Amino acid sequence: MHDAAALEAPNRKPPFKPVAFVRANFPTLADSSLAIASALLLVVSFPDFNLWWLAWIGLVPLMVVIARTPMVGRAFILGWLWGTIFFYGTCWWLTYPMIHYGRLPAWLAYPLLLLPVMLAALFPGLACFLISRLISRFGPAAMFTAPVIWVSFEWLRYAVTGQLWNALGYSQAFHPFLIQNARWGGVYVVSFLILTANASVAFAFMRPGVKGLLPALIPIVFVVLAVVIGAWPIFQIPPRGQLMPVVAVQPNVPMEGADDSAAATQLLNRHLELSKQGLRELPDDVGSVLLVIWPESPMNFSYSRDPHLKEIVGSFTRSYSRRQHGFLLLNSLETTPNGSEYNSALTINDEGRIVAQYDKIRLMPFGEYVPLPQWLPGASSVRGIVGEFTPGSSYTLMPLGAFRVGVFICIEAAHPGIARSFANAGADVLINISNDGYLGPTPVMQQHLANAVFRAVENDRPLVRVTNSGISALIWPTGEIRESTSPFEPTVRSWVIAAGASGKTFYTRHGDVFVYACALISLGILSASFMIKRSVPGAIATGSLLKP
Repeated sequence: MHDAAALEAPNRKPPFKPVAFVRANFPTLADSSLAIASALLLVVSFPDFNLWWLAWIGLVPLMVVIARTPMVGRAFILGWLWGTIFFYGTCWWLTYPMIHYGRLPAWLAYPLLLLPVMLAALFPGLACFLISRLISRFGPAAMFTAPVIWVSFEWLRYAVTGQLWNALGYSQAFHPFLIQNARWGGVYVVSFLILTANASVAFAFMRPGVKGLLPALIPIVFVVLAVVIGAWPIFQIPPRGQLMPVVAVQPNVPMEGADDSAAATQLLNRHLELSKQGLRELPDDVGSVLLVIWPESPMNFSYSRDPHLKEIVGSFTRSYSRRQHGFLLLNSLETTPNGSEYNSALTINDEGRIVAQYDKIRLMPFGEYVPLPQWLPGASSVRGIVGEFTPGSSYTLMPLGAFRVGVFICIEAAHPGIARSFANAGADVLINISNDGYLGPTPVMQQHLANAVFRAVENDRPLVRVTNSGISALIWPTGEIRESTSPFEPTVRSWVIAAGASGKTFYTRHGDVFVYACALISLGILSASFMIKRSVPGAIATGSLLKP
């Protein structure tokens, strides 16, 4: 009996000790420092720092540290730490409306931001968990699965949270040569190339010498070739089709006080004066259609319910329609059939009549609706403060003579599917009207512009971005930005734009096929990690991956 008990004893699992488990998985100070350094390198690669080139090497410290850690739980914590610092460092501007409009003290607003940031950080944490597991199972070569896994979790973050804000590819938005591959797979392809470069450098660090350098060079060559070959649209001469003069008005309406009757009259006059100034700057007799664009605005225009506004707008459009068919595009609160409100974009013709209406589909949470269940205590009070818009459901094109225009509103520029749906429906030109003024003079202005740049490239369409307070710009189909405005000053731009290409890019036709493939590959690799025996037992634990 004694001998039998002795034989069974080694097979018994030791009791689970939570404190010891946490201690074993908690990162060391050195490992945490590398993850923090990596996050900071990525933060400064985004606006307003714009050190874009750091994105191509900034993940190397994080990848090296998760490759050498013996615990996948520790890798998750390091990735979570990285994500928390990265998202906080690039999205700290979310505290601006809390402080300036919600009247929260700064000491409370900044800690409150930690909760949503830490939730978003779970996705890079899970990516690091999986990368670490694969390296422990298959050896250092599994580092090259990082690009596939990382972009899969970028997509998963969008699928779960509805936000793809500051995906790694957006760091390259203002360098057209580097982002043309978005025509094939959206911003995910650019993220993939960035991750491939980082994984290659990390592998070379893990395997110093010729054994590490040669395998690392192959992916680097692939990235260079992909960027160079993908950049061919930049060097093409675009076909010159129908021309349309456009006047883009940036009125800089203040976020507070615009509803006062005297201020509203003054601000409406500012819209009109800037519009007339832009019309005077246009060349004569260019195109048969002329479009004046007013941005999304805190003035709460309601065209269908405001006879005075109808009269003024009708008089204005008639005044500049003597030689061309004149249209005005403006933002308006329009009534739904059930008595609620849409956030809409209207096209008004020279008779003052609405010829097309697009109702915003993707609303801003806690800005245009409250994503809380009705039964939750306090939800109705929050709705009373924020309001509750009704989302639209139709991708309505604006017919402007020979042009068909797809208009989307504000944050919809951050949703690739919106612009793609308009392009698939036949839009020749994309227009984004927006109001970023409530977020103040913060990096959100350039970050939002970066989203619009990718929408133009993905669909090979010119994109006109008209904002209340900046940054307004004309974006070519190649992503080149022309005549952008300075923030927080009333100004106007006059452009003559040509219709975009009649064809559709691979991304326009097929959408996120690339990232879906990455997700399926990630699932396959994860499944294999449970079925195949570890190829380099003990390598991670002994740190031998970092030895020559």
